[in-house]
Amino acid sequence: MKTIPSYTVIYSDDDIVVLNKKSGLLVAADRYDADAPRLDILAEKEFGSLFAVHRIDKDTSGIVLYARNAEAHKKISMQFMERTVKKTYHCLVNGHPLWNEFTVTLPLLPDGDDRHRTTINKKYGKPSETYLQTVGACGPYTWIKAFPKTGRTHQIRAHLQSTGFSIVCDPLYSGNQKPVRLSDLKRKWNGDTFEERPLLNRLALHAYSIEIVHPSTAQTAVFSAPYPRDLDAVRKQLAKLFKVDPLS
Repeated sequence: MKTIPSYTVIYSDDDIVVLNKKSGLLVAADRYDADAPRLDILAEKEFGSLFAVHRIDKDTSGIVLYARNAEAHKKISMQFMERTVKKTYHCLVNGHPLWNEFTVTLPLLPDGDDRHRTTINKKYGKPSETYLQTVGACGPYTWIKAFPKTGRTHQIRAHLQSTGFSIVCDPLYSGNQKPVRLSDLKRKWNGDTFEERPLLNRLALHAYSIEIVHPSTAQTAVFSAPYPRDLDAVRKQLAKLFKVDPLS
């Protein structure tokens, strides 16, 4: 069996490194699991010292950007603080929202319960904003694009849950952790259900793209991360069966 690499390189220069990480890998140190595999430690073997400017959830796959020097770190961090960085996520949710576009502005409190989930808290929560856009329904699922204006922990997952929807295979925010199987999608499927391997059995959330102003050139730079193999297999099957594709 082939080992899936922990990350692939999308772009690098003297100032920044842009990586596409697999699900299950931390971006930086985590106070709850000090021994968990980390992207920054793995990538530093290839690129030397890296400066974190943002994070994505451990269970989320996709694009992560690091600065390679203090000056680049300062300039990019300022863009995140001023909320000028544009981030796009793709996710597959259970069910069918009645809205095509929806903006959630509920305040979020990270580590808000005994399961370390981010919770809606109007008294102590931090200002948070996520713009949601449906791509289309696919059988029991719907593809959604999410554009977080702020960068709170588990923001997309918590804000989606507040609308009554959860991401497929979300172990924290979903009551339905059923994996995606081809036998559940195709009416005529002749395989052995006991031997069938799921197309996807992890969080169906992917950090697809990021747009920044390059710290040296001052030019707008847009980077996108291809879907990992498991999520892309789901995308292709759903596109074939239901003619809906978030990448089209």
